[in-house]
Amino acid sequence: MPNYVVNLPTLLRDALEREAARVKDSPSNVVGAAIGQYLGTPAHTVFQVSTSGALVAGVYAGVVSVRTILNHGDFGLGTFANLDGEMVVVDGLAYQVQGTGRVSVADREARAPFAVVTRFTPDADTTIEAVHSFEELTHQCDELRKSSNIFYAFRLDGRFKVVRARAVNPSEGEARLVDSAKAQTEFTFNEVEGTLVGIWSPAFSSAFSVPGYHFHFLSDDRRQGGHLLDCISAGDLRLQYESMTDFHLVLPETASFLNADLSKDPAAELAYAEQAH
Repeated sequence: MPNYVVNLPTLLRDALEREAARVKDSPSNVVGAAIGQYLGTPAHTVFQVSTSGALVAGVYAGVVSVRTILNHGDFGLGTFANLDGEMVVVDGLAYQVQGTGRVSVADREARAPFAVVTRFTPDADTTIEAVHSFEELTHQCDELRKSSNIFYAFRLDGRFKVVRARAVNPSEGEARLVDSAKAQTEFTFNEVEGTLVGIWSPAFSSAFSVPGYHFHFLSDDRRQGGHLLDCISAGDLRLQYESMTDFHLVLPETASFLNADLSKDPAAELAYAEQAH
């Protein structure tokens, strides 16, 4: 991140130090939050469209445009109206990975029933050793998390020996997600350079988010991607992560959402849909 030298009046400096001590955070983070609020571009904020429970219940109608999503974040993931593929948001662009395997820059007017994005502002930029499974990947990310009660964004870049991914296919009607997931397309990519885009959500968010790790993959040549099922890296990976303590949830006003039965716990069906089939 760029560094700036700013001359503060003594009054502001003292107030900054008091506030940093009060919230038990660094003066740099306090300044960043204040500037973000002033400019209307808050950092460390999750912007989420709809809920995972609605997705599980089969509410797939697009409610927010890709353009709107990108106005609120440059990094994240989601899906498209009627489950027409996986959304990968990286470096300020949204990509659509369809069940056919086709990867393209998403039309900014395309609509999404679910997405989670942030303005990626890494707290740290480090390197981790090669990983040999999805479980090992999540374990190394766990070592960097300081809490299980806030949200995190993870970005990993490098070369992978193997990436297993999937993409959902368009759904007919309003079938529940567990049924739609049975028709997903699964891919295996070998010796590929790319980026893992990940969001970690705390357990208490299971009613409205995807608890735990949720990763999507996109190759450097932007020709391969999807929802990550497993991976083996070819060497060390560059890892950047951000802790996120503000959450902005946008709820749809469509008839299908307003009339859906969202009282059931979606955790079991969501876990099934996230796996390989």
